Amino acid sequence: MSHASMQALLNDPPTAGAADAAFAGRDWREITVRELVKSEDVRWVEVDTGVETATSLLICSGAPAVLIRATSSEKSAVGTFDYNDLNTYLLFAVGELKPNDENVEVVSGIAKKAQAGEKIALKDVKRLGSKEPFVTLPHTASLVKAVEVFGGGVHRIVVVKEGTTEVTGILSQLRLVNFLWENRLSFPVINELYGQSIKDLGLGSQQMLISINGDSQLREGLKLMNNEGVTSLAVVDNGHNVVGNISTVDVKLLTSSNSKPLLYNTCIHFISVILSTRGMNDGKDSFPVFHIGPYTTLAHTVAKLVATKSHRSVVSRLRPTSS
Repeated sequence: MSHASMQALLNDPPTAGAADAAFAGRDWREITVRELVKSEDVRWVEVDTGVETATSLLICSGAPAVLIRATSSEKSAVGTFDYNDLNTYLLFAVGELKPNDENVEVVSGIAKKAQAGEKIALKDVKRLGSKEPFVTLPHTASLVKAVEVFGGGVHRIVVVKEGTTEVTGILSQLRLVNFLWENRLSFPVINELYGQSIKDLGLGSQQMLISINGDSQLREGLKLMNNEGVTSLAVVDNGHNVVGNISTVDVKLLTSSNSKPLLYNTCIHFISVILSTRGMNDGKDSFPVFHIGPYTTLAHTVAKLVATKSHRSVVSRLRPTSS
């Protein structure tokens, strides 16, 4: 393959999934959120469900979050339990986070139950604090409205039947991005954007990159994500070069009884554990995608996000030579 052909493939990679013929010729702005969600994809727990049971369901289901309801007969949700909540709970459990005046009694009660081997209910865990807002949209809302909500930093939207609180599905940022990517040929207005660079589109936050040195202990990285309210953290070397990434989803590797020593090992070591686990689960070697450049096309960027199931990518200042 010639260099020009390789460059063209990098700039405009093929989609992994097949486009849905049902959306051909339609205006994406008129598509409703109900068309992207399924009620059977929703995973439920109750407020009295133990945190271990909820964690097991969260991990085994592969869902970004499980919905919390008052009782098993309810069809409306009162909250969510996700990996941010799990990260917060684990940090309190190992004593890395200290209670404030508002939740000192909650933490004390959880500690007593843990020492006695009693079940710790989600209603107590959620009182530790969650930075992810609980946002709902009626099933008739357009994708334009969903994009507006996601643009405010929300990672998922609970879709409810219009005029009620009955849940019909959950729409995540990644599911919407994946939908628009796989069906891009059906939406010419959006498809035209994919060939442009990140720089030309004015994308990429100008805020300081939240990162941690690879030699720092993992517990410090988890606390940084919790305190900053972010779902992923760039890991850098002493020259401030990005060498890896840790996300709150990776906290699932810390839920076994023998994983506590990982908290006191380095972040770079944890990255090796992440990649090793992915390789064993996928049956193949796994390599992380750390960053893109300002001249990387939107198509190449979205393809990376979808392939790695990531919410964000670091934008390097250097002009890439091959992407």
